[in-house]
Amino acid sequence: MRVANLNDRAVLLAGDGAIDVEYASSGRFGPALSAVYERWDEFSAWATNAPRLPDPEPYSRADLRAPVPAPRQVFAIGLNYHAHAAESGLAAPEQPVVFTKFPTCITGPYDDITLPEGGHTDWEVELVAVIGRTARHVPEADAWNHIAGLTAGQDLSERITQLAGPAPQFSLGKSLPGFGPIGPCVVTIDEFDDPDDVALGCRVGAECVQQARTGDMIFSIPRLVEVLSAQLPLLPGDLIFTGTPAGVGLGRTPQRWLAPGDELVTYIETIGEMRHRLVATPHM
Repeated sequence: MRVANLNDRAVLLAGDGAIDVEYASSGRFGPALSAVYERWDEFSAWATNAPRLPDPEPYSRADLRAPVPAPRQVFAIGLNYHAHAAESGLAAPEQPVVFTKFPTCITGPYDDITLPEGGHTDWEVELVAVIGRTARHVPEADAWNHIAGLTAGQDLSERITQLAGPAPQFSLGKSLPGFGPIGPCVVTIDEFDDPDDVALGCRVGAECVQQARTGDMIFSIPRLVEVLSAQLPLLPGDLIFTGTPAGVGLGRTPQRWLAPGDELVTYIETIGEMRHRLVATPHM
């Protein structure tokens, strides 16, 4: 099942078309996606067992918005790939490195993203887990039962702000407007051959800058759910950005940053791709 946000309405994607959830369910669900995640068990049972859904209608991908438009909590994990820890010159962590992205940074899969003037903005492709059932003290073995699905994300990072002393400002540097794009849809776990080993990558223009598999993760999604839910409740619609593989601009020699006019293409196996045009800060 593929759940998306089409012009701020919950839809199911099927082939090249979309099915409006509120219309198909006779008003039982939708149009707000936040309500869909709040009733995820009921919703997924309906979507799976509905005797007949309407025929999908054509749509433009430009009308797709963030498939989780208003998460209450957005967690992010640092140094969660062996190769990325190595390129950062750091040992693999023994426990997940956790920070937050502020929810106002969330944007859709095809929006323009404004670069801060004078900044060093970096790319970070990430697989993002969407919580579908409140999770509190959930053991690793039961964690997938609390995940609604997976989507693609970019943990865009303004490195000057992020690394400014005396203590790093990870959450601030990674939460500028538009610095949390997700999409194009949320895909349920049953759609993946192996949700613990998924190909992902990104390109800047025609150049492939990141390419990896989530099997290189140090901490799997179920392990992250266990660790996070031991500290606080994970709520329906919450997001977990699960970390980025090697290939970020910060780790290159010379270092490289996104520039106005660049196109950032993010792709994840089974989920699809996002495309973002980077634009300069307008002068008032």
